Amino acid sequence: MCGIFFSLTAAENPLLLDDNLRYLLTKRGPDEGSYSIGVRGASLDLFNHEGSGRLWLSFASTVLAMRGDDIVRQPLTDSGKTGSILAWNGDAWKIDGQPIPDKNDTEIVFNNLLQATTRDYPSEDYTEVPHSAQKVAEAISKITGPFAFVFYDAVNFKLYFGRDCLGRRSLLWGVDDAGNLKICSLCDGSSPSTYFQEVEADGIYMVEFQDDQDAALEPTPTPGHLRFDVQKITKIPWSHETLSTYHMISPIPLMNKATPEGIPPPLTTTSSIVSELEHRLRQSLVLRIQNVRQPPIPGESNVKIAVLFSGGLDCTLLARLAHDVLPAEETIDLLNVAFENPRVVAAATKGLEPPSSAYESCPDRITGRAAFAELQHVCPTRNWRFVAIDIPYVVTVTHRDTIKRLMRPHNTEMDLSIACALYFASRGQGTAIDSQRSDSKPSPYKTPARVLLSGLGADELFAGYARHGMAFSRNGFDGLIDEIDLDVSRLGKRNLGRDNRVIAHWGREARFPFLDEDFVSWVVQIPVWEKCGFGVPESPPTDTGIESEKKTLRLLALNLGLSNVAREKKRAIQFGSRTAKMEKGKVKGTDALT
Repeated sequence: MCGIFFSLTAAENPLLLDDNLRYLLTKRGPDEGSYSIGVRGASLDLFNHEGSGRLWLSFASTVLAMRGDDIVRQPLTDSGKTGSILAWNGDAWKIDGQPIPDKNDTEIVFNNLLQATTRDYPSEDYTEVPHSAQKVAEAISKITGPFAFVFYDAVNFKLYFGRDCLGRRSLLWGVDDAGNLKICSLCDGSSPSTYFQEVEADGIYMVEFQDDQDAALEPTPTPGHLRFDVQKITKIPWSHETLSTYHMISPIPLMNKATPEGIPPPLTTTSSIVSELEHRLRQSLVLRIQNVRQPPIPGESNVKIAVLFSGGLDCTLLARLAHDVLPAEETIDLLNVAFENPRVVAAATKGLEPPSSAYESCPDRITGRAAFAELQHVCPTRNWRFVAIDIPYVVTVTHRDTIKRLMRPHNTEMDLSIACALYFASRGQGTAIDSQRSDSKPSPYKTPARVLLSGLGADELFAGYARHGMAFSRNGFDGLIDEIDLDVSRLGKRNLGRDNRVIAHWGREARFPFLDEDFVSWVVQIPVWEKCGFGVPESPPTDTGIESEKKTLRLLALNLGLSNVAREKKRAIQFGSRTAKMEKGKVKGTDALT
């Protein structure tokens, strides 16, 4: 996980990082930080001003080294050659369909972009490339994996920035009060920002400069009255068909909206779709957990992977499959968070709830321990480490301003509830029990794992929310398909940028096997009655108690020995960990924070 900062200004001096933002970006990328400034003469019509003057392009990057043998300093600069610059935060699992699991992807991506923007890179003929924007778009579209980037093409005088088609990495942009363009992994102010917004995951964005070398030698116009013109930003969209203008072909096809003719066949543990699901999910998982770098954090050297673990279906399924992929000697950490909710504690003291530990009575702690026991039973040769992360109310309050800062521009009660749970879970600090030690007692522990597996995406793809059942009740298969399509289309906007900003604060990287492009492409193309059990005949008696939501995933869990987990009901993270409604009961998730 890396931190990115970029600014474009026509002011007298370059616009650099302030100390607070630099600190937060360094938390995202603690291994290496480097800072560079590119200066280019260009037309000031970008700033609603006639005439020319100096533009300052400033880059800063911090690096969390996850792949390859060496740490690659960022931003990457093609010094002495083209002068182009790349700030990259991503994992290119494949490029043009070819896996690159054992190499550092940043340099590969940069070289591909340089080839797209020069006639004959790496020769000395660095002249402009006709249609370079389309070539850059094609280079970006060949990348499979989560990413956010800012790329300055110094040969063709263009700036590009964007996120992957699912929006799995954070990138924000805006024009500040002084009229300067900023692009960053995080909001740059401690108070709610009025100008930063998520970079949409609907394409990449381009700013074109006019080649004006002499302009860099002229005096800078009086600062203070120049504002970046946002109309000068061009979107190069993801598309499902070839367009006559700049575009990228989306790796995610359109949703299969076919409805069954008559009653669809029953879903059972022997259905071919269940075995196909297992095969494809394993493929996605292998890319994300094999060949992970040894974490430099002090701690046990045999822990590289941890799971954000509520004990629910999605995360436990990933843990179970990870057991089949990872070496037998590697411990897998299960990070389970529970909060002291003062309203729940007050209710218990009044006798409204049975007295128990504020943490052990949390729904996610109960399901987490039950799933931990089931994993031990099914996979007894693996050392599973259950990390109980107990967060007192006073600790929640102490960190709340930091969490609110990280999740911006999201600013609702629900955002805060979810962000709190992810923030403390990804910190990975609590008390641990090892499954391989019969005499194991809880002891203080902080996971050294830098890769955190998350089950996010399963609910959206396989109809795991209550509203999916409601949509089917109202409008049958058509309503269900439309609801799933809506969920998939807004993943980047609703969840992923916010979650990335919160989790990455601890120098860890969340990976989402359910959101692999190849996996998502397969799921959206299979018919809806092969994803869930709505409108499908009842299963045989051996499959009783299997809910319609995410039925295919539940049947896979059954096949893998997770009988109890397969029957676990969906529970939102903010209610399972009890981060919701800590102070007031009558509050809506959509209410804005004050």
